[in-house]
Amino acid sequence: MTAQVELADSHGHLTMVFEGGTGRGPSRPPSPLELSGLLRRAQDAGVTRILVPGTQRADAPLAVEIAEKFDGVFAAVGVHPHEAADFRDDEDLRLFEELCGSKKVVAVGEIGLDYYYDHSPRDVQKRVLRTQLEFARSRDLPVLLHNRESEADLLGILGEVYGSGTGKGVFHSFCASLETAQKAISLGFFVSYSGMLTFRAAENVRDSAREVPMTRVLLETDAPYLAPVPHRGKANEPAYVRHVAEKLAEIRGESLESVARETTANFRRLFGVS
Repeated sequence: MTAQVELADSHGHLTMVFEGGTGRGPSRPPSPLELSGLLRRAQDAGVTRILVPGTQRADAPLAVEIAEKFDGVFAAVGVHPHEAADFRDDEDLRLFEELCGSKKVVAVGEIGLDYYYDHSPRDVQKRVLRTQLEFARSRDLPVLLHNRESEADLLGILGEVYGSGTGKGVFHSFCASLETAQKAISLGFFVSYSGMLTFRAAENVRDSAREVPMTRVLLETDAPYLAPVPHRGKANEPAYVRHVAEKLAEIRGESLESVARETTANFRRLFGVS
């Protein structure tokens, strides 16, 4: 019998689905029918809260629109580091200010640095990150942080903007070292684990997940990306956060009920939702 638990997906891109239902290829906004199906399956799996991040000015309004239509769905607004070269301070910040008028907007993100793909110049990424961090801090909103081979610069900027212990946000889809997790937590941030926790080659992810304090852990899917085992090769969706929770419970030697209870409480605390 399936255990009845309450789960939260702290990072699910409900603004996009993959063409053909696979885990690869071009993405597009979901149809109303597809969106309803995703949310119904999530509810059936015990997922009661989902945070939908924005990645650019084009999809941030859709994230808010989706959040406003459904109970338990919340939104974040921000520009991803891949899109940093297209960031327009006045235009984007004015849009985000308007969108933050919605009570369903509970964070700024997805923002951060990505030195793996370098789709935007690094100096531009850092400038855009600082701008959005200041925007979030001025509104007392947590941030959803993207980090790809950029932890030294990212931690340095966060330390300058927030100072020790005053950070507010989460390192999403965490896959860096335990040392990086410890530094992030010392600044005040949470770390969030995705389906990578189940990947055979991701022992480094499991190593940090085994050691970090549960008071600083969130769960996510990063849907439609990073589908966990046993759904590798398919499009990810919020319902699959249960597999992440089950793996985390196994790694830590805890019950699924305990992991679900603690991570959902952390979600509520960080994002200020009931």
